[in-house]
Amino acid sequence: MGSWSIKRSVGSVADRHLALPSFESRQIIIHEIDKPTMVFGTAQKNMSLEAGIQCDYVYRKSGGGAVFLEPGQVLWVDFVIPREDPLWCNDIRQSSLWLGEVWVKAMKDIGLLGEVHNKEIQKTELSRLICFAGLATGEVTVSGKKTIGISQRRTREGAWFQCAVLLSWPAEKIVNLLQMKPTEKIVDDLLGLAAPIKADPDELLRSLIKNIN
Repeated sequence: MGSWSIKRSVGSVADRHLALPSFESRQIIIHEIDKPTMVFGTAQKNMSLEAGIQCDYVYRKSGGGAVFLEPGQVLWVDFVIPREDPLWCNDIRQSSLWLGEVWVKAMKDIGLLGEVHNKEIQKTELSRLICFAGLATGEVTVSGKKTIGISQRRTREGAWFQCAVLLSWPAEKIVNLLQMKPTEKIVDDLLGLAAPIKADPDELLRSLIKNIN
């Protein structure tokens, strides 16, 4: 697929969502999550969090529902490509397919059977608010449940794909943070839509890097 530079990134989750990367070359950016952070998409204007729960929040520039990032519970990896890269796709609905396929190959190497969603976007009553309640083209499922979410920001210089791999699925915590009612029903619905990957994140990363180069 060509060479990628691999970087590790630390610091504030909020700052790293707001700062655009360089689009001069292909990059894989592996992020450390420093503290629990709710990352809102462009669809969640003026939302508030439950004041009693300690959590940072930020509004990312890409679309989609909110994603809850928590240390050790989510693997957050970004992929950056220049606009002239062969991986660039003008059709935004199809532009994440290559990335989903790489994740599926990496999962297969460590004994996990994933599937790339290669159909139209699947929306639910909850997907406007919560990323993992819906399914976009290129995202990855295991046994029909979403495990890897992909958001994308495109500029004149290139594309910035942000991937969140569920290592746990704290549906009840998310519902409480967003003050959604009726709590029990929404939690049950979320548990039916998404599920975590049962894998060591370092092993998955090693497999990912092997399969993308």
